[in-house]
Amino acid sequence: MRFAHLLASRTRHMSRSAIREILKVASQPGIVSLAGGIPAPASFPLDLIEDLCQRVMRQYGDQAFQYGLTEGFMPLRQALAPHLAGRGIHTSGETILITSGSQGVLDAIGKILISPGETVALESPTYLGALQAFTPYQPRYAAIDCDDQGVKPEALERVLTENHVKFVYLVPTFQNPSGRTLPLERRQAIARLLRRHEALLIEDDPYSDLRYEGQALPPIKSLAPEHVVYIGTLSKVFAPGLRIGYCVAPEPIRNWLVLVKQGVDLHTSTFNQALAAAYLEGGHLERHLPRILSLYKPRKETMLAALERYLPSDFHWSRPEGGMFVWVEGPPGSDMAEIYRKAVNRKVAFVPGHFFFAQSEKGLQTMRLNFTMPDALEIDWAIRTLGEIMAENAVRPQVLSSGGRKGRQDAPRAGVEVF
Repeated sequence: MRFAHLLASRTRHMSRSAIREILKVASQPGIVSLAGGIPAPASFPLDLIEDLCQRVMRQYGDQAFQYGLTEGFMPLRQALAPHLAGRGIHTSGETILITSGSQGVLDAIGKILISPGETVALESPTYLGALQAFTPYQPRYAAIDCDDQGVKPEALERVLTENHVKFVYLVPTFQNPSGRTLPLERRQAIARLLRRHEALLIEDDPYSDLRYEGQALPPIKSLAPEHVVYIGTLSKVFAPGLRIGYCVAPEPIRNWLVLVKQGVDLHTSTFNQALAAAYLEGGHLERHLPRILSLYKPRKETMLAALERYLPSDFHWSRPEGGMFVWVEGPPGSDMAEIYRKAVNRKVAFVPGHFFFAQSEKGLQTMRLNFTMPDALEIDWAIRTLGEIMAENAVRPQVLSSGGRKGRQDAPRAGVEVF
């Protein structure tokens, strides 16, 4: 039987995740992967799981295996409320929506807000999963001009003024893929712009708990509550396989998100939600998080030191205070897709940066490196190998900017364009 004629027209705008395909290669024996945004197995609280399961069984019994509310398991929603209050987001458990990972929220946002041809404003580069979630609904993308501190408020204002923007999508803290973080004054300016333009922001915040240095910053949601859909996850601080995400949205948006979820999966796994509730209620996150940070911080420092030691002098990179990624930019004319092919042959994997741009011809000279999954010895060896490959494939020398090369990297800049 032929099936092509049965497919909906929107399938023309769907594609396989480049990162998921790269991870298939990276999982081959002997390859050191700097590719996926994957928590280290050593970060999982395996020593707690048996006790948490027993607590769930004692406290909830067969309720933990029954159908539940679409909005989420109420004990988990109530446990998340003080967790969010610690970030400056003051809300009740009744207003929190639990999802099967944060990716489900992004797809639901696209489903309820995007009609073909409407404009979504976003950073450039941006999270590939957001592009995958939004693109099937056929938006146009407006790239917001960025620098090494993230979105420029004046550029966002220009985008909002010149376009009818359905919503803005940002990852303000330890952004995927660049690792950059919006400073407080820019967050405040963006909050003012949202109010002035009556604009909606989708604030994706999966990494803010993973801060290794510096001071925590308030989410934009705390500065403009009625103009922000805030998305979070426990995947990075509990276990990604449990698929526990959540969002806090203005009531009209939340009601539509619930309707969409009813049509997709009815509700997130009750047992997994109960485990997450026990994890939060027992204070385990507060006790376990320092263990995660002490695992990742040295790996980040090892990667930055290795980049300093091994990469050619015309490369630049970010120096994130947290998160999971370092963003590397080579000189104009370099092609990280070609470097990737040669690196895989030498048992090293990473993600070429052009996948994170809505315009695929952009970012050819960039790459994203993950430091949470490999250990320190693997990181040093992999970066040394990449440095050798890059030296062998060097393009013409470039004049250094006044800021120098080490410890500073200007993110790729995108003009105010709609495409």
